[in-house]
Amino acid sequence: MPQPRAARLRKEAAICAEAERQFAQYGFEGASLENIAAALGLSRHNLLYYYPSKELLYRTVLDGVLAEWLARMAGIVSGADPEAAMREYIAAKLRFSRERPAGSQVFAREVMAGAPRFRDAIEAQVLPALNADVKTFERWAREKRIARLDYRHLMFTIWASTQAYADLAPQFALLLGKPALEEGDYAAAEGLICQLVLGGLLAGTKA
Repeated sequence: MPQPRAARLRKEAAICAEAERQFAQYGFEGASLENIAAALGLSRHNLLYYYPSKELLYRTVLDGVLAEWLARMAGIVSGADPEAAMREYIAAKLRFSRERPAGSQVFAREVMAGAPRFRDAIEAQVLPALNADVKTFERWAREKRIARLDYRHLMFTIWASTQAYADLAPQFALLLGKPALEEGDYAAAEGLICQLVLGGLLAGTKA
């Protein structure tokens, strides 16, 4: 089967990027194919040539967000050192929030609505990844390299604290008296989250 032409791939990427921005801002119900197409200088008919329905376009955006999120977050299972693995994980999650805030917001909107259109993917992909991370934590605990905690809720806490820097970045910037968060703000957040997480995870394990 011939590979799609480069021009088509570029067009699909542009459509998905604009759709991601509008789904993040307006949600699935509020976004429209007409507005997504208009922002790209396309007709609705032309957009439908690439994505025959809003549901398919929405699902494609979420598939892309989830694939990148999981790829960036794979360091715990493959990590040999708990502290280094957790620092890398937290840094990767914050980079995702900084570099792809709209994607993070689309995913958060879907989950907060009860995942009506993406539950199957979350159950099929996120749950196994979480279970694998928990097994790694449990192995480290048996080896007395980390403290015994509720590791699922530990991961939920990391997700929530890092996700906030995508969903609430404008509010944080306002409270810091600046137009947008800067590199130093993300570095400060990373340092603090690592300090809090590692303080609990490594408690009593170091001489």
